[in-house]
Amino acid sequence: MDAFSKLPDELNALVESFKSHAAWGNLQVGVTQYSFYMYIACILLLVLVFRFCAKQKGQLVPKGRFVNAMEYGVEFVRDSILSDSLGDTWRKHFPFLATVFFFVLINNMLGLIPGMHPGTGCIGTTAAVALMSFVYFIVVGCRKRGVWGYIKSLAPKGVAFPINILVWLIEVFSTFLRLITLAVRLFCNMYAGHIVMGTFAILASLFFEPLLQQVTAQALAGSLASVAWIAVLIIIYLVEMLVAFIQAYVFTLLSTVYVQLAEQDD
Repeated sequence: MDAFSKLPDELNALVESFKSHAAWGNLQVGVTQYSFYMYIACILLLVLVFRFCAKQKGQLVPKGRFVNAMEYGVEFVRDSILSDSLGDTWRKHFPFLATVFFFVLINNMLGLIPGMHPGTGCIGTTAAVALMSFVYFIVVGCRKRGVWGYIKSLAPKGVAFPINILVWLIEVFSTFLRLITLAVRLFCNMYAGHIVMGTFAILASLFFEPLLQQVTAQALAGSLASVAWIAVLIIIYLVEMLVAFIQAYVFTLLSTVYVQLAEQDD
């Protein structure tokens, strides 16, 4: 009962820790913990790219685990996301969409390291990445048809007036809704997943804490409960690793589909 009586306070502290706090300066002028780890992810991504390019230079066949791992990641984005949806035009969109994939993936994975926060655990970060994808496929559509041509293309041909106006308004709303769904889906999955992991970590520590203070039969029984919580925590941790990858994949795949829809022929 003592462990459960402390649980509400510990959970409140956990939720509070996931709110944006200033790591430097203040919330008006400064850097939050989410921005800080986002910058770390950007630096890490740049280091990986430059190291990959340096090691790959002059090699006809990839050598080494690092180069092969990076080659696999690049080929995964190319074959499993871009080429299947975009066909022959995948090359011109690869730099942007591959950057989106690896940026989201590295941010998600950083959040799995104890003590760190994922940059994607903040709605501001996910909204910014979603906005970039939104602007990108809008620009692709405007370049394909012209600005007015893209605007008119939102309403399918062959629909009689005034139904075509209603359909156009629905399509405009649907297009802007993509921006919201991209941002919210990624944020909610990252935020909720880390809250769940933190909750089970708290449960494990609360049941194990009495054993550190005094060895009793009751404390020993509580420590056995902690073992169960830790086992569940490990399973959830592994699931969150998969979720981190899946969310990067889904975000990039949806962005790719929106690009494909923007540049497809009427």
